[in-house]
Amino acid sequence: PGRPGRMPFWHGDAPGRPAELGRAIGAFVRALAALPAPARLERLRAAGLDDLAAANLAAYVDEQRAATGALPDDRTIVIERFRDELGDPRLVVHSPFGARVHAPWAQAIEARIHATLGLEAQCAYTDDGIVVRLPDTELPPGRALVLAPAEEIEERVLQRLGSSPLFASRFRECAARALLLPRRRPGARTPLWQQRQRSAHLLQVAARYEDFPILLETYRECLNDVFDMPALKELMAAVERREVRVVEVDTERPSPFASSLLFGFVSAFLYEGDAPLAERRAQALSIDRRLLAEIMGREELRELIDAGALQRLELELQRLTQERALRSPEDLHDALRYLGDLSMDEALARGAECAWLDELERTRRAVLVRVAGEERYIAVEDAARYRDGLGTPLPPGLPAAFTEPVADPLGDLVGRYARTHGPFQAHEAAARLGLGVAVVEGVLERLRAEGRVTCGELRPGGSGLEWVDAGVLRRLRRASLAALRKEIEAVPQEVLARFSCAWHGLTRAPLPAAGLDALVGVLEQLQGVPIPASVLERQVLAARLPGYEPALIDQLGAAGELVWTGAGALGDDDGYVVLALADAAPYLLPPPAETELSPAGRAVLDALERRGALFFRDLAAAVSSSDDRALLDALWELVWAGLVTNDTLAPLRALRRARPRRAPRSRPSLPTRLGPSAGAGRWSLLPERATEPTRRAHALAEQLLARHGIVTRGALAGERVPGGFAGLYPMLKAFE
Repeated sequence: PGRPGRMPFWHGDAPGRPAELGRAIGAFVRALAALPAPARLERLRAAGLDDLAAANLAAYVDEQRAATGALPDDRTIVIERFRDELGDPRLVVHSPFGARVHAPWAQAIEARIHATLGLEAQCAYTDDGIVVRLPDTELPPGRALVLAPAEEIEERVLQRLGSSPLFASRFRECAARALLLPRRRPGARTPLWQQRQRSAHLLQVAARYEDFPILLETYRECLNDVFDMPALKELMAAVERREVRVVEVDTERPSPFASSLLFGFVSAFLYEGDAPLAERRAQALSIDRRLLAEIMGREELRELIDAGALQRLELELQRLTQERALRSPEDLHDALRYLGDLSMDEALARGAECAWLDELERTRRAVLVRVAGEERYIAVEDAARYRDGLGTPLPPGLPAAFTEPVADPLGDLVGRYARTHGPFQAHEAAARLGLGVAVVEGVLERLRAEGRVTCGELRPGGSGLEWVDAGVLRRLRRASLAALRKEIEAVPQEVLARFSCAWHGLTRAPLPAAGLDALVGVLEQLQGVPIPASVLERQVLAARLPGYEPALIDQLGAAGELVWTGAGALGDDDGYVVLALADAAPYLLPPPAETELSPAGRAVLDALERRGALFFRDLAAAVSSSDDRALLDALWELVWAGLVTNDTLAPLRALRRARPRRAPRSRPSLPTRLGPSAGAGRWSLLPERATEPTRRAHALAEQLLARHGIVTRGALAGERVPGGFAGLYPMLKAFE
């Protein structure tokens, strides 16, 4: 009204094509394109088309393939780019998967464009694809804006959904259903424009509260009823697995398929000025994602519920703990009113005495009745509930005040069972009350509608849906959260010390003999840490591997599975040694020391670079040395500098066992045929160390976690970690 030249326009949203039908249509297109022309026409005629319709459809498919070089089907998505009449870029995503998949996909594309380019894109979707209009930019739009990882797609949709016209219109409908938009006169209709205005005002207020029920219901309706999020996630995952290929193509003008999509785009924006106020002023909302996940049916809480907390809570609810034991007849009467019917054994298990039951029955404060084929005591206040709800016969002579009918006897009994138990299944409550399972399920459904109980997959180790009282579930969540928080509370240092000993295998029972597998497991923990050679085998390995044999580690070295290097000398006959498995050696071995080598050391290094791994006598021939002592000194100079290694640890043992203190000599020692024991084995250069600091820091952080389990500042004090804990902290924070 009052807008000359504007006709009323109603843009009704039709139900979108299901993803299953979209896949079937895509498979049909793929099969049709693979057929030769005569067979294709026969296939279309067999489907029910006449000659003209079959020829038109075949020509339509051929024209599209000629324009884009590929057809969208169940295994192919085509991204087409061209410019419209104004020169602005248009992006068309050809996909057969239906509007229920394309609608959230369009939301994700808008969110990606806004986050990447800072622009507001216009998207329109149909069952056959998505049309995106962008302002002119330097970077051509492509698959980077269209595709998203499967684990991120839902988050992108949620970012954009709150500000979409779809959300505003659905919010108005949900608010009207919830009677939040009441009519002034119930017998008269309210104009739609007034409903939109009132809905817009309500949305502005509700947007401040992230757990407002109508907001959650609107999100649930959009994500579950309008969108097909599981199908969209599966499509993105299939693209990542290369099961669905993505073809990008640039065209001079819209392809035949794109022309059809553009018609829907024009009709969506032609009457944009007629959009309701609420749809145009929808606000991005801060939504409680946890509540939304519950409302959308993600009920698998088994892994979040602490089994110990659940067991303790169930004992408290049933008054089976020592703190809640019964101490008097009054306590027993209160327990009957709180818990419901109890057999004599059940009452005695809670601390009652037989005399108390007799006293309550004599004074008519409790009544002995038969429930589910068993004699049980009930409070006299519940007599009418058991009579009307379960058909339990009552003894004569009860006061009339306790036999008056109650409003909902069965709901009271089932609700009390839920309040006094943890998560339970309907058949458990039915067996306790002597009712049919269908009857109990009907009552539970009614209680759920009233918000008194809820259902889900709750009990750890259970199966199927379980029911629980809403208050019990809140207590269970708090107890589980407290249990989880207690697990990460600080503990005394003695606890850390005991943990460290157990983590390193220093407290386990002695083994008959250590094998290669056990040795590799220990070396995986110890690799990368400098250890004095004098204690490496005698104390470190022997303590972790009872029955340790030195031949085992030599076997690993000879097979090329283990690498060791020196990391600084400790006197003449000892030094720090760093072990590493072959695959981790480039990242965990320390870099070579920056020292000035002696001429003999430089000659040995050059010989190993030229000829590769050499035995001691071959090395002596390569450097033309006749003095074994001088050659041995040069070798150990290179070892402690972190440049040379051996394929066994035999030289380290011989160095400790047989090498005397250096003394002045008047003449060089004469060579022997086998060479000195401290030079045994085959000598070689160490592998190249990785130079990327990020990769080295990543490997070091992972190794420290594997070695210590709990990484502390004190744990790094003796490991000579570059930068200390402060240098490692950014990588650990990235891990977290």
